[in-house]
Amino acid sequence: MSVEKRDLQVGIPLAMVTSGHDAHRRAVSVAYAQVAKASDAGGCCGVESSCCGVSDDGAINTLISTRLGYSEDELTQVPSGADMGLGCGNPKAIAALRSGETVLDLGSGGGFDCFLAAHEVGPEGHVIGVDMTPEMVSKARSNAERGHFANVEFRLGEIEHLPVADGMVDVIISNCVINLSPDKAQVFRDAYRVLKPGGRLAIADVVATIELPEEMRNDPALIAGCMGNAALIHELEGWLAAAGFTQVRIAPKDESRHFISDWAPGRGVEDYVVSATIEALKPAA
Repeated sequence: MSVEKRDLQVGIPLAMVTSGHDAHRRAVSVAYAQVAKASDAGGCCGVESSCCGVSDDGAINTLISTRLGYSEDELTQVPSGADMGLGCGNPKAIAALRSGETVLDLGSGGGFDCFLAAHEVGPEGHVIGVDMTPEMVSKARSNAERGHFANVEFRLGEIEHLPVADGMVDVIISNCVINLSPDKAQVFRDAYRVLKPGGRLAIADVVATIELPEEMRNDPALIAGCMGNAALIHELEGWLAAAGFTQVRIAPKDESRHFISDWAPGRGVEDYVVSATIEALKPAA
């Protein structure tokens, strides 16, 4: 079975990806807007479709998400349509969320991880999702309304320049999104800014274990599909340290190569990238 992650390349010219940071962001936003619209319509990459190489079984996203580390019990806690099968792990599993905490999700999509976090932090806690794609923010807000999540809100914005005040967040989570950024160092600098002293990162993302060939790095399908723009582990460690984070821990998941091979069949991308957990702390002092 192929994980439906991301037939996102439709209509994205290479020049849009390579001509600068803004063009890169626009290309990615266009791709994920297509996913949000298709999901709403029950089309490609929706649970009723087989056009992304998956079964048309209505339970397909449950199968995908349990493969990525979510339990079936967790999947029952979110509104229908929030789980779009777009992750590469389960950041909540490493976040150790506590009641009353404020959580920020970078690249919140349809709100899936936000809703799971909301159950963990309870009514005294607060969850903020940030996404740069208006269609995804609209979808997430609709999901929150249908699910009666009063402690969750969604904001339109870039993860490099978060629409969040300084020092107001206890935990930052993210699921397979930071790899999409053309300026990952700035993502971590702004994450550091919005975290409270003692705050922590708990991220699932795709990382490169060896340098990708240029043809993969310049491929718009692989970039939008969370593979072509993956950073090397030592680069991520350096950016996190430069931003001020301590206790940085990046744990690659070699077993993820199996499902990553399904994202771009026959391309061999799994030889270069894996899913990993990324953890770090903002010093308390």
